[in-house]
Amino acid sequence: MAAKTATPWGPATLVEELSVPQRSGDKRFSSIVQLLEGAKGERLVRFAYSTDGTARRGPVTLRERDVEKLVSGLSSCPQLAETLGFTPKEGASGKP
Repeated sequence: MAAKTATPWGPATLVEELSVPQRSGDKRFSSIVQLLEGAKGERLVRFAYSTDGTARRGPVTLRERDVEKLVSGLSSCPQLAETLGFTPKEGASGKP
């Protein structure tokens, strides 16, 4: 069963999740990007950070090398990549 989560727009289902491991000195944490789907099929993207496996709210800060990891990781999350504009939608090229 797919994970359910609450959003300000109502309940949503977790479709894909990408975790970007990060480190600052001895501190280890991850930034998380989640693709959620609302009850009416709308796509939502949530950014969070995680410490000890627990997602937390708050600002998410990515260094340039972390952004590179995020972009690279999107290859394993095609729907999230498409929603973020990293891949063209089918039929968007103008070709028949």
